Amino acid sequence: MTILIPAYEPSKKFIDLIYNLRDICDYDIVVVDDGSGEKYKYIFDTVSNLGCIVLTHEQNKGKGAALKTGFKYIKETNECTGIVTADCDGQHLPKDIVKIAESIKDYNNSIILGSRKFAGKVPIKSRFGNSLTRIIFSFASGSKVYDTQTGLRGFSVSMLNWLCEISGDRFEYEMNMLLEAVPEGYSFHEIDIDTVYLEQNKSSHFHPLKDSLRVYLPIIKFSTSSLMAGVIDFFLLGIIQLFTSNLFLAVAGARICSAIFNYTVNKFFVFSKFKGVSVKTSLPRYFILAAFIMFANYGVINIYYSIIGLSLFLAKIFTEITIFLFSYWSQRKFVFVK
Repeated sequence: MTILIPAYEPSKKFIDLIYNLRDICDYDIVVVDDGSGEKYKYIFDTVSNLGCIVLTHEQNKGKGAALKTGFKYIKETNECTGIVTADCDGQHLPKDIVKIAESIKDYNNSIILGSRKFAGKVPIKSRFGNSLTRIIFSFASGSKVYDTQTGLRGFSVSMLNWLCEISGDRFEYEMNMLLEAVPEGYSFHEIDIDTVYLEQNKSSHFHPLKDSLRVYLPIIKFSTSSLMAGVIDFFLLGIIQLFTSNLFLAVAGARICSAIFNYTVNKFFVFSKFKGVSVKTSLPRYFILAAFIMFANYGVINIYYSIIGLSLFLAKIFTEITIFLFSYWSQRKFVFVK
């Protein structure tokens, strides 16, 4: 078993963490100094003297780059049991790190997440950032993960090649990992750990909103694709009507062309992470969904307008929101899946 700890300008608490780990386990420990500089050299020299392997970046490259440096090194050591990643700031207790390590053998090809429940005195920005990201991650990925931002994670050795290939060099790397896991065939397993925030989390270099932006991108891309398809549909409707004076032909032609555009963009841009989905499989599903949505649009607006009693304007707005959310969910779960 190997514990991998990326470290950037760590405090003396990092030395305490290594001492305490050495007291309760005999795992190999790989530390990546991510360009901390001469001022922090004594800390890395100390943990090296405690038996840690220390890898060094001459300049700060980001947490993702540091993790990938560690994973590549561990590949070369022929590690055969598993890998645990942990933070250097003392927020992961040694007993919880060992708990994650011991669970890897029971959940092969799963990402084991040390899940904090955010009880007690938790900084507002951390509580809010985690709650917002948790909700949007669930919608964007179709998977429920309570603590999307935990750095305490366990991996099977068979996952090392994939871990080295995930995009992102900074905090987005860990979010990309979660987003790409299910399409790659990996699952999640969460294990409760203690929630520890030292000095209101001042030592953290993580920005909950900015660094969580990656999780919002699939929805942003889907919205852009839908908007562009709508513009094309509107434009072609006018053009075809102008040259043919046939309203049915104009409506049908514009809708077919905009649908083909929307399908193409969604397959190769929005849902591109879902590999191995052929056009032969996904295209018929897309048009079945499009036909269903066309009829559902009337049903939903009728519910809001006739049954609930909203004005036609509000009914149309809520219908479009409902259909949009359903369309995203169904394309992710039904159209672009193996």
